[in-house]
Formats: sequence, structure tokens, C-alpha cells
Amino acid sequence: MKDSLKIIEREVIGCTRCPRLVTYRARIAQEKRRAYRDWEYWGKPVPGFGDPKARLLILGLAPAAHGGNRTGRVFTGDSSGDFLFGVLHETGFCNQPEATRRDDGLCLQGAYITASARCAPPDNKPLPEEFRNCREYLEREIDLLRDLKVVVTLGKIAFDTYLSILQKRGQIARRSQYTFAHGAVYKFPPPLPALIATYHPSRQNTQTGRLTRQMFLRIFQKARELADGR
Repeated sequence: MKDSLKIIEREVIGCTRCPRLVTYRARIAQEKRRAYRDWEYWGKPVPGFGDPKARLLILGLAPAAHGGNRTGRVFTGDSSGDFLFGVLHETGFCNQPEATRRDDGLCLQGAYITASARCAPPDNKPLPEEFRNCREYLEREIDLLRDLKVVVTLGKIAFDTYLSILQKRGQIARRSQYTFAHGAVYKFPPPLPALIATYHPSRQNTQTGRLTRQMFLRIFQKARELADGR
């Protein structure tokens, strides 16, 4: 059967490869947070989403326990998403600056968002084998997004995840050649897309000022330039 983003979406939603994460995401969906007690939590793995013709791929860490694990859409319904979608809207990669639920009308334009791990993990820390279990889905998404010009990795874990794929495929010799730093840009021989690293828009980073809105905006302004071939 020919692969497609829809097939991957179905497989991700039905995935039970990681027993620890299966248990945790279901427990959180039952316990809920007081502010969301009236919600019916998603409580399943969260698929990537966006434009099949995307020129920009955004790679994050994992769904938040009361964000994507609640809404069913990555970076939706939490403070990281608020930070991200406001900047994506300003740079023309989505049609609205807020993302609150799967059916809120948000549409990505020339962009696709996914995660290194698809289930909300305890303490926001997937185990190495859990990343490995999920990597196949990410590799297949990358293969299907044939128009990519730039990849933005949100945080060092996403950065290392993406580089590990390139190394496994023989497209780079060593990950150690590429140092994670906010705003670092790496260009590869075509057809590989360029890579931009940024700090993750976590509450810890944004509230301490380690990552400001202006810093984050500059990342996606650069992504826009590369996506447009400028």
C-alpha cells in the first residue's frame, strides 16, 4: 500500500508501542486538570498535522499532558502553543494566532508540525527507547513532505532527533559536526532542507526570558526566507 500522511495519522493514533506512555496518557485523561474538568481528553498518541505541500517542517519534543494530550493536536491548548502559533501567524505560516482545539479552524499554510515522541510523557521526558519507537513515523512524514526547504527544531532533543535520522541515512557523517545553539542555521547539499535550531518555547524558557518573542520571531522570519528561496 502506498504510504500517506493519513495512513501515518491513523497508525499514530492507534499506536501502543510504549506501555509506560500508554498508561500515563490514559491516567492523565481520566484525572484531568481542574481547569479542564469539563473536557473529554484525547488521551491517545497525537499525530502531526499541516500542509502536505509544506516547505517548512517544525519538529517539537512531545505533546503536553494537558495540551496536546487533551486537545488531540500537537502544540494546541498550552502556553508553548500560544507562543508558537502567534509567531507562525505573523510570519504567514498559519491563518490565526491561537490554537485551542482540533476543530478551531486553524490551518497551517506551507508548514507541517510534528513531534519527536507522540505521547505525553511523565515529567515531559520520554525514554530513549520511546523516542526510537516513534522515529519511524517521523521518517515517513519527512519522506512524504517532498517540498521541504527548511526544518526548525524546537529544543536540543528535537535537534538531535533530526540529526540522528540524517546520520542513519548516511546524509551526514557525524552529529558532532552540528552544535545546538539558538539561531544556528545549517545548510546541506540539495535536496536536503536547511536546518534551524531554536530554544523550545516552553514556559520555563519564555517566562525566564531565555527565549523572547522577538528571538522566536526572528527564527521564523529566517525560516520564511529559506522556505521562499530567498
